[in-house]
Amino acid sequence: MSSLLNHCRDTLVCQIPTVSDYHNHREEYMMTTKFTFSNITLENLTQFVNLQEGNIGEYEWTQTDSLPVTNSETQSLQELTARLRKTPTLLVNEATLWARVIYPLLVLAEQDPIQVWSQVPLQAQYAKFELEGIADGVFGKIALGRVKSPYLVMVETKRGVEGQNPVVQLYAELLAAAHLNWEQDHCLPQEIFGCYTVADIWTFVRAEVSEIDTDLPTLRVKHSQEYGEKYEAETIFKILKNIVSKQVATP
Repeated sequence: MSSLLNHCRDTLVCQIPTVSDYHNHREEYMMTTKFTFSNITLENLTQFVNLQEGNIGEYEWTQTDSLPVTNSETQSLQELTARLRKTPTLLVNEATLWARVIYPLLVLAEQDPIQVWSQVPLQAQYAKFELEGIADGVFGKIALGRVKSPYLVMVETKRGVEGQNPVVQLYAELLAAAHLNWEQDHCLPQEIFGCYTVADIWTFVRAEVSEIDTDLPTLRVKHSQEYGEKYEAETIFKILKNIVSKQVATP
């Protein structure tokens, strides 16, 4: 009888989780639901988000033929294009691409109080997952030395997509920026824009994020066609200017 009791006691003790087991499982759970922009995958994203992707095409926000360009802006675009055509965009390093190819065009599209900042940290806590990381570039309203309302976020890829797909990273940044804006105004759906570049090729994305405070938020995205900066700098600039103008008009 004593032997049987000892056996039952030992069996019960083995089945009771310890405090350290609880913390280990809790830490493991937290690790599996916290993602950085650079390491999130499409599988991760679709596990926690209702992703709805539209077709690549022409949309109202990309149709900017009627948008005026000032003489000063035209001159700046011509100077930028002349320099760009002498730059081997597939060969130069990432820092040079940003400085000579991407950033000058972004700055040209600024409108007070909207500015573009580079290397901007973004972080958002959804019900079932957390996102954090550094956005290569962000357009937003600036307050006390920080980006208050991120409105357009961008990802720069040096040469191609074989190493890291910029689309999924951009989706994560759009989700983070939309959540930050929702915390301020609680408007749904949240409209947010983004773009990713490969060398001097730009692709724009318009996103709507809804059900933000639920266990399964919805991300609806539409992609523009690709635009080459060497020969379509004015078109890219007009799209940027149009997006920024929408934010300027927002109270």
